[in-house]
Amino acid sequence: MRRQCVWCILLIQLQIVVSQYKPTWESLDSRPLPQWYDEAKFGIFIHWGVFSVPSFGSEWFWENWKGVNSSTYVSFMKKNYPVDFTYQDFARYFTAEFYDPNAWANIFKKSGAKYVVLTSKHHEGYTLWPSKYSFSWNSMDVGPHRDLVGELAESIRSKTDLKFGLYHSMFEWFNPLYLHDKDNNFSTQLFVTSKTVPELHELIEKYQPAVIWSDGDWEASDSYWTSKEFLAWLYNKSPVKDHVVVNDRWGKNIPCKHGDFYTCTDHFNPGVLQPHKWENCMTIDKHSWGYRRNAELSDYRNTHDLLKELVTTVSCGGNLLLNVGPTKDGVIPVIMQERLQEIGSWLEINGEAIYSTRPWTSQNDSYTKGVWYTTSNGKTEENFVYAIVFEWPEEGLLSLAAPKLNKDSSISMLGTNFTLRWMETKTGIEVRFPDRAKAPNWMWCLKISKVENRYTPNVNLLI
Repeated sequence: MRRQCVWCILLIQLQIVVSQYKPTWESLDSRPLPQWYDEAKFGIFIHWGVFSVPSFGSEWFWENWKGVNSSTYVSFMKKNYPVDFTYQDFARYFTAEFYDPNAWANIFKKSGAKYVVLTSKHHEGYTLWPSKYSFSWNSMDVGPHRDLVGELAESIRSKTDLKFGLYHSMFEWFNPLYLHDKDNNFSTQLFVTSKTVPELHELIEKYQPAVIWSDGDWEASDSYWTSKEFLAWLYNKSPVKDHVVVNDRWGKNIPCKHGDFYTCTDHFNPGVLQPHKWENCMTIDKHSWGYRRNAELSDYRNTHDLLKELVTTVSCGGNLLLNVGPTKDGVIPVIMQERLQEIGSWLEINGEAIYSTRPWTSQNDSYTKGVWYTTSNGKTEENFVYAIVFEWPEEGLLSLAAPKLNKDSSISMLGTNFTLRWMETKTGIEVRFPDRAKAPNWMWCLKISKVENRYTPNVNLLI
């Protein structure tokens, strides 16, 4: 019996070794996507840092001022600050005195989002946690003297059921160690071994994020960043190995090729079904991820357009990660709060057509522009197809070419008690909408039962 137990132990150990992910893209890419991420569909991005103090131009303020020497930024500094003022001097004004992580958690919960991704460190190198690898350039040593990451992680987890994730920039514009490696054509790795990888381990072991959103990778190869080795540790041994998800920004030419989900480019929304899980990261402010004091009303996307992004993204198999930029004081601008609240109000009525859904055989209708589809696809006892309509149809009649119905099929509108009348036509079906005053605003979702198939081949119209 003892011999058999020894062999059992050896067999278990062998199975564990065999099941481990190796530091190769082929092995890492074989890891199944944790189910929670695909079902979540909607998350909140937060860009916050020292760049929130000048709050001018964009979060790339330092690089635009001192890197490319943009005349716009140089002129701004000459007009408003002393000649000897440095970027580091901004940090003392990053006060966060109104930062209430519980209030933030409540805002994000009301938005209908299912996960949150906070910038733990942007390309400026300033960390929003007391990192021992960023001495005197972190939120505990200078500025608010608080662990901003830790406080939000605690609030998100204790006050909501949202997942907590972290953005992390692999490089830093003006870090001497990075510039040394760059000057050596990345044949040395001083910055990686003393900064990037230790910081990532510190973040994961201390805050256990469900998302690692990597960025700043584009100048050097994944070999320089030791990305494959890090991800093998993350998937095999880290405290979040069973549920963490990562994006695709792990080295030059890696985006859109490797990772749990692809981001490819900022505001990536191809409008067609993708073969790999992807994410559309975009921001409410059309011109910046960080807060801008000089933003105009027209610079902010309206709720209808943001909902279009959500629906088209989900219809094509993606998630939407929508960014807000808090002020240096720790306030999420009211206009951004309003956008999030309105999205949440729509999702409260129509979330059935978004959360945990799957792409249908058609993503959008080939006859009527502005109609996009999702399906429950086995997530409920009976399968349903959802047709999300962006504009109220003329005379209350909506023509659809994609779904083919039978006499037992029915159509209802989410948020109402109406079962809608429909009839077959030469091009498909025609649906009679209710009185508009009795239907919810923004856009409308039809719930269709017993769909046999679709009439026409999939045609993806321009959004």
